[in-house]
Amino acid sequence: MPKVLVSDAIDQAGIEILTQVAQVTYEPDLSPATLLETIPQYDALMIRSGTKVTALVIEAAQRLRIIGRAGVGVDNVDLQAATRKGIVVVNSPEGNTIAAAEHAIALMMSLSRHVGEANASLKAGQWKRSQFIGVEVYKKTIGVVGLGRIGSHVTRVARALGMQIVAFDPYISAERAQQLGARLVDLEQLFHEADYITLHVPRTPETTHLINEKTLASMKPTARIINCARGGLIDEQALYVALKEGRIAGAALDVFENEPLGESPLCALGREVILTPHLGASTEEAQTNVAIDVAEQIRDVLLGLPARTAVNIPGLRAEVLQELKPYLELADTLGNLVGQLAGGRVDALDIRLQGILAAKDAQPIVVAALKGLLTPALRERVNFVNALLEAKERGIRVTETRDSAFADYAGSIRLEARGPEGERSVTGALLAEDELRITNIDEFPISVAPSRYMLITLHRDMPGIIGKVGSFLGSYNVNIAGMQVGRKLVRGDAVMMVSLDDPLPEGLLGEIESVPGIRKAYTVNL
Repeated sequence: MPKVLVSDAIDQAGIEILTQVAQVTYEPDLSPATLLETIPQYDALMIRSGTKVTALVIEAAQRLRIIGRAGVGVDNVDLQAATRKGIVVVNSPEGNTIAAAEHAIALMMSLSRHVGEANASLKAGQWKRSQFIGVEVYKKTIGVVGLGRIGSHVTRVARALGMQIVAFDPYISAERAQQLGARLVDLEQLFHEADYITLHVPRTPETTHLINEKTLASMKPTARIINCARGGLIDEQALYVALKEGRIAGAALDVFENEPLGESPLCALGREVILTPHLGASTEEAQTNVAIDVAEQIRDVLLGLPARTAVNIPGLRAEVLQELKPYLELADTLGNLVGQLAGGRVDALDIRLQGILAAKDAQPIVVAALKGLLTPALRERVNFVNALLEAKERGIRVTETRDSAFADYAGSIRLEARGPEGERSVTGALLAEDELRITNIDEFPISVAPSRYMLITLHRDMPGIIGKVGSFLGSYNVNIAGMQVGRKLVRGDAVMMVSLDDPLPEGLLGEIESVPGIRKAYTVNL
């Protein structure tokens, strides 16, 4: 009988499901040393955020087939090590959706009606009705930043409350936003229009301190901000100053840049701020849901069935995985690249399998391409299982074509993305020893190995451009790892790809675009 180790506290409902198919050892708060010592005897491991599943633990696991994380994130699991060893890693990305959305709505209502302050006042023996006059949310405008699962549910509830909804999400189609009853706007307009601003995006370099001194200054003095997403989306010092000076009306935060919160100037403010200790997923139902969801997946894998929400590559036989793995990496990279070139929002993606790939199972490659496309927006929240669902929720139309006659390379993948900014295409192939190559950008032939930092320009093929770009990069101490130009005609249009050792400094892209002959420049992080 298979053996399952549960090393963090989970709801009893999950334990009951596991006992149907396995011998369960329940040892919450297991020490790292004991985990490393005992893991070789287990077929499955169920955790929450407390257990750290390192590469050492995975290497020691002789029988382990699946790691189940009862929650959303899997940052406490070494995914690369698990995938190399063929261990499926699953999570529960939807188990706390309703809980988090409802907490955001609860904070909005409490902030509007001073519920916390009024409750404390009454319990202190006071009756001061006139001091707690609130505002109605009816007919107010709520700005929803991020229309994923949680943001979409908040939008539905806000609509039922009679609110007007504006939203910002560069990775969702206007059609999908319209279905939710939201009007897509840019961030600047959202901050300017909204009476309430609620954040539902992951923390990335682009979203860190999304709410800052500058954006706070653009808001209405009656604006109220709610954050139940991730700490660090708000510059808390700038928020404190804006609240203290009365430049915005209020804020309600469930997550913080440093947790536990500890000392913070926000704690000294009054009814204009509400602070809760990361309670977004803290409902009985959410805890039960994530335990059941992950326990069912562990049960299924132990019975030889596929997992529903694996965050690495699930459901493939080892020999198929070994054959397709380099092409999955290629598709992932190309999806990431074409999405950034398209400016983020993509309404349609055409995936063309060429050469020997035309006869292969396309589904894993399609999923890998979508995962890459959505990664800049969703980061660790998108994986090889939920990429199709995430794309569908954002209204991205996916088409698949095959061309077995294509003979430039044994097998290659071409992606064409269409969105508000037009059409962009990239093609890639594998060279000897599975070396990835970008072979085409917008039909310009090229052969470049993808690197983490890249500069791409669309320009006229004319003397001096390459030298000027190199001089600009040198003046900012940016080292060039490689450079290649692709063109169709001499002195015609061309594309240049520059591989960089360092990220492009702020402001340099604008200077490069000012060079005569350069029509557009892009910085890409892969």
